[in-house]
Amino acid sequence: MSRSTRTNGEARVFVADKREAILRAAIKVFAGKGYFNSKVADIAKEAGIADGTVYLYFKSKDEILHSFFDRAMEDFIAEGKKQLAEIEGAQEKLRRIAQLHLERLGADRELAIVFQVELRGSTKFMQEFSAAGFGEYLDIIRETIADGQKQGVFRKDLKPVVVAKILYGALDEMVTNWILSQKSYPLAPMADEVLKVFFGGVLQK
Repeated sequence: MSRSTRTNGEARVFVADKREAILRAAIKVFAGKGYFNSKVADIAKEAGIADGTVYLYFKSKDEILHSFFDRAMEDFIAEGKKQLAEIEGAQEKLRRIAQLHLERLGADRELAIVFQVELRGSTKFMQEFSAAGFGEYLDIIRETIADGQKQGVFRKDLKPVVVAKILYGALDEMVTNWILSQKSYPLAPMADEVLKVFFGGVLQK
């Protein structure tokens, strides 16, 4: 079947597949060469398409990065909400959030590099991404902590937004260390180590 005789459904699949191929290629290129050193031509070559084809789906390299981030956050938040809806108790919900965070990034090193390094390459990027899906993700953690305070599980003298940022910061640091480490080890189990400190503190009781 020629391209001109495709049905609408087939055309949508074609577009989705091509767009996905470009995003996946971009992750690989950005992780390997760095965002600022990468060119659209590099992404096209990795995806096995002509340079001009990339511009049929994305206006610029910036838009590719934004689309990648938006999609990744949408997928993560959707999966997180789905799993949290099946869990009772704020403490267990926070545990699952931490596990999902490290499981997702630990399963794809290139994805983790783009998230931890390339998305933070400029203040402009960080401001834009903080105002996007990241804010919604942090709200999920904050709301879980606030619910735990209402349930009497967590201390009520703490500000949920501060506690949420502390937990995210700890998980974020685990991912960064994993990327930079010359040792090979699974990332996901570090969630339990972070939560051991987060829930229990460091003072001897």
